[in-house]
Amino acid sequence: MARSTTLTTDEPTDGTTGEPTDGTGGTAGEPTGLTAAELSHLHRAVELAAEALAAGDEPFGSVLVGADGQSLAEDRNRVHSLDDRTRHPEFALARWAVDHLTARDRAAATVFTSGEHCAMCSAAHGWAGLGRIVYAHSTAQLTEWLAAWDVPAAPVRPLAIEEVLPDVPVRGPVPDLADELRELHRRFHRCRSQS
Repeated sequence: MARSTTLTTDEPTDGTTGEPTDGTGGTAGEPTGLTAAELSHLHRAVELAAEALAAGDEPFGSVLVGADGQSLAEDRNRVHSLDDRTRHPEFALARWAVDHLTARDRAAATVFTSGEHCAMCSAAHGWAGLGRIVYAHSTAQLTEWLAAWDVPAAPVRPLAIEEVLPDVPVRGPVPDLADELRELHRRFHRCRSQS
């Protein structure tokens, strides 16, 4: 039986295109294609995002799940707590997967993540040979939220996963979870602007 691993600072470290959805990731009027177990993994990613926020980091969390549906590893954003802009959970899971899984197991795995991968994390995902990605909020949504809150643009262009990894199956966003994540991001940036 696979065991779930929470990454720490000591450890090595069908697709949609953001069309309107029915609130759970499916296209409006169609089934989501996500099972209850898959939605549970996505909810865990959102919980990890809330943990990141509580620790003073940006609210992102990710879970790596094997082909058998078992959680293999999880992590949260650690960019501010470790003062390292590369400490994204998706990047950490890609490193973990290379160190702990065969190429075949990586290709069969799914990353469930609170937010769509940035370009850096998409590239790491591709180089690690990981399988599909399921995310709660999109890069386009996050970019729109940040602009509305007058948050300065990031130094890296905000790209959709498909722009970096055209052959990796991607599913998202999930509007019901995206609304929750919007609030987490709003709280993070409100606190940052007040400090």
